[in-house]
Amino acid sequence: MNPSFSPLLAKSSPPAAPPSAYETALAQLDAVAHLLNLDPGLHAMLRQPKRELTVHFPVRMDDGSVRTFAGYRVQHSLARGPAKGGIRYHPDVALDEVRALAMWMTWKCAVVNIPYGGAKGGVICDPHRLSLGEVERLTRRYATEIAVLIGPESDIPAPDVGTNAQTMAWIMDTISMHRGYSVPAVVTGKPIAIGGSEGRAEATGSGLAIVVREALRERQQRVEDMAVAVQGFGNVGAAAAEQLHRWGARVIAVSDSRGGVYQAKGLDVPAVGRFKEETGMVCGFPGADAITNAELLELPCDVVIPAALEGAVTGANADRIRARMVAEGANGPTTPDADRILQERGVLILPDILANAGGVTVSYFEWVQDLEYFFWTREEIWQKLERVMVRSYQDVARAAAHHGADLRTGAYVLAVQRVAEALRIRGLYP
Repeated sequence: MNPSFSPLLAKSSPPAAPPSAYETALAQLDAVAHLLNLDPGLHAMLRQPKRELTVHFPVRMDDGSVRTFAGYRVQHSLARGPAKGGIRYHPDVALDEVRALAMWMTWKCAVVNIPYGGAKGGVICDPHRLSLGEVERLTRRYATEIAVLIGPESDIPAPDVGTNAQTMAWIMDTISMHRGYSVPAVVTGKPIAIGGSEGRAEATGSGLAIVVREALRERQQRVEDMAVAVQGFGNVGAAAAEQLHRWGARVIAVSDSRGGVYQAKGLDVPAVGRFKEETGMVCGFPGADAITNAELLELPCDVVIPAALEGAVTGANADRIRARMVAEGANGPTTPDADRILQERGVLILPDILANAGGVTVSYFEWVQDLEYFFWTREEIWQKLERVMVRSYQDVARAAAHHGADLRTGAYVLAVQRVAEALRIRGLYP
């Protein structure tokens, strides 16, 4: 079989318009279910979320008015353990998007073989247009609304787009007030002062860098010889850029929601990070040229890392991607038609459910530490993360080779097999 063959792409023709995140997630599952000859009953179970909660709740604004917000919490699967997944605050949050992200979390946890199922949550809002007090009141009310689902044994949220460690602290405190005692394990991604883990903030980006390094090693290439461009200089992109920079890669471009900067000789990544902390953006960094997010993806480089939102690489720009490796820092940044084009051009894609799984891996470490009330050092966290990510890359590469397919197919085969096996063994109740 052609090693570039991807069942995830072969079953459908390019759509007239980019598919939604949920359509993409279902198409990916359906293709792998066909490849695995998955039992129709198991396939049908995996296509549907286990639970969906939609909430509408009031928040008192700073001016005394009351505004109603809508939010969601979706649990895709509990077959392998408690549900796990972030909470997103963004104006474009929608139920189908949350469904897709929850499904991808199921596969992500299964790929790295940690005992979680997938979940996701979100609130339709623009946190940048709210005061800190308004965000806190929104968070505490949302946490109260979804309290029927979340808990250390059932569903453990984490930060995502528009949320951070402080958001998790408010959720943890709210649930603890309801219980009458502290419940640190109800969320991960918390500040260290209340049960957070060393290394959690940079875990997703660090895990991504490890997967990039392993993919290069397998192809007998060195990180030091690579030129890298990173779209999305947030928690994920910045940490990945900094780690690759430390290993000797030449990071030639980074961007955030306001635009990007480019320097062919390589950026001083720590200096860019300090500049963003001071100004709130990377634009204007001294000694670099201004570029757009779209231009960054098309720069001549070895590795491009889309680490912003889903759908960044599409059929409209895939043929202009000049990198030889696309490492998916965001969830679903490559649409199926773009995936097809890149595969045909021989571009190696490191799929999101593997490449950005470092975050949920260290979230799992945080949860374990909270439950045990015993905490590890940063060095111990890094050693454990590296072991999981290296093993997971090797597992995915073997699965891909076994099916004569690409890494995305290998990752989905591995994940779907593990979840389906858990469902099969557990059986049906009653």
